[in-house]
Amino acid sequence: MEATHIPVLADEVMSMLAPAPGSLQIDATLGGGGHTERILEATDPDGRLLGLDADGAAIARVESRLRPRFGDRLVLRQANFRQLATIAREAGFEAVDGALFDLGLSSDQLADTDRGFGFRAGGPLDMRFDTRRGVPASELLAALDVNELTALFRRYGEEPKAGRIARAIVDARRTAPIASAEELAALIERVLPPNPRQPRRTHPATRVFQALRIAVNEELDALEAGLAAALDLLRPGGRLVVLSYHSLEDRIVKRFLAAERRGCVCPPEIPVCVCGRNPRLRLLTRPSLTPTAEEIAANPRARSARMRAAERLAA
Repeated sequence: MEATHIPVLADEVMSMLAPAPGSLQIDATLGGGGHTERILEATDPDGRLLGLDADGAAIARVESRLRPRFGDRLVLRQANFRQLATIAREAGFEAVDGALFDLGLSSDQLADTDRGFGFRAGGPLDMRFDTRRGVPASELLAALDVNELTALFRRYGEEPKAGRIARAIVDARRTAPIASAEELAALIERVLPPNPRQPRRTHPATRVFQALRIAVNEELDALEAGLAAALDLLRPGGRLVVLSYHSLEDRIVKRFLAAERRGCVCPPEIPVCVCGRNPRLRLLTRPSLTPTAEEIAANPRARSARMRAAERLAA
């Protein structure tokens, strides 16, 4: 299944990232390469970009599409952004002018029928970005008990009916394992039938799919590590831009930026700072930015996006 990836908040990202000719940039979540393409155009003729993605298929697609245009100005690595500190320095990006994290799935991933990221495309319940590592989602569904599944769906999906769904999964797997995205989505639809008085805005399986994907890829832990690494790599005046798509991600980003803006970590009862930590970031978005109604109409997948940006202060 082919898909056309439309980068979210593209103009706003470029405005906040402010890539200049000759600058060094990092796209820590390459995806479909839409943001990367615009950044490389803006940094012409000699700016360079390091693009990371745990998904080897994403790397291959962007390699094929953008390498002929940008040559060695584009540096690609198949890696999770939790490895950003090491990868960046090995690639010669130890001091950069901008770093972008777009935490959403690309249209190509959602349309991938081999890994079951989306319930509409279907396919085996794998959900790993990097299929060389970790265990597929189907194994989690087969191995976890009712309490563990309930906790997973609540923690990573904020699913209010987590217990009901978990019990239905355990009951169903006694007959046969739940191996495909279609099977899981259909089961959840049966467990959570529509209420005619409350039209649904999203598919009832959305939160469960989110929870499984986060758990399989350890996304929240990776995000904290990636943000910390990006900040250490930024030059004074460099920009950090993050697009998140659900409250768990956004909460981590918001708290990280707030802490680095504040600097001091002394308890409030201490009248004078003794920790010596200085602020390292200046917020550029207060509050966060969200897509316009026009963008959402043109690209419905943008509806939950939230962008936060900050500028690195002098050390």
